[in-house]
Amino acid sequence: MTNTISERFQILKKRRQCALIPFITAGDPDLETTAKALQILDRNGADFIELGIPYSDPLADGPVNQAAATRALQKGTRLEEVLELVKNVSPSLQAPISLYTYYNPILYRGIKPFFEQIASVGVKGLVIPDLPMDEATEVLELAAATGIEVTLLIAPTSSQERIVAIAKKSQGFIYLVSVTGVTGMRSQVQTRVKDLLKQIHDVTDKPIGIGFGISDAKQARQIRDWGADAVIVGSAFVKRLAMGGEEGLQGIEQLCRELKDAISVELSAIE
Repeated sequence: MTNTISERFQILKKRRQCALIPFITAGDPDLETTAKALQILDRNGADFIELGIPYSDPLADGPVNQAAATRALQKGTRLEEVLELVKNVSPSLQAPISLYTYYNPILYRGIKPFFEQIASVGVKGLVIPDLPMDEATEVLELAAATGIEVTLLIAPTSSQERIVAIAKKSQGFIYLVSVTGVTGMRSQVQTRVKDLLKQIHDVTDKPIGIGFGISDAKQARQIRDWGADAVIVGSAFVKRLAMGGEEGLQGIEQLCRELKDAISVELSAIE
């Protein structure tokens, strides 16, 4: 049985390992490829996998992920199909699966039925990038009742008061956004993230994952060296997988290995 998000982080902490969390969009280029991609990522170093549910108005996503969501929707990808895929694939995976979805689709189905449905197919976590803080309490309570851990996001512009509130409420781990703006590949990671990371570690012992803007092994290692418990990489995987066929699958396999190798370097070797 696959560990929960929290359990997996506890195992990694004992091993002094930084987690790798790849993100891909379900249904891009098609659901068959998505199923293969989940298995490839699981075999090549992914400690968790974030699976994006295609949405028509993905405000937090950059051009690469927006385009992937659009293509998936044009192919007719629907939540029910994605959950059926997870149900079939997740028993063979060691990496827990978290869904990445906007709030409207959850409200449309009803918060409690939504959590019951995703829990029944083996989903372990959830990221809702546009979840209003004033509505988070109800969501977190219903999630906990079904065994789903909802990870909340901290932005670089967050006040100390807000950081403390989010750190207290977030389940599984805390998602620190490395840039102001949308997701996407960047040439460098803002150094303010290093200070924010320390600031959050000072108020909580929960694991902290950093995402948005991380695209290569050098950046991943830098994030790890700063003290992050997880590195989250999205657009770089989505872009490679969009090539389609074996080329796309080989592309994400190579990237996954490179990233995992980069964050698995022993501290003594870096110092």
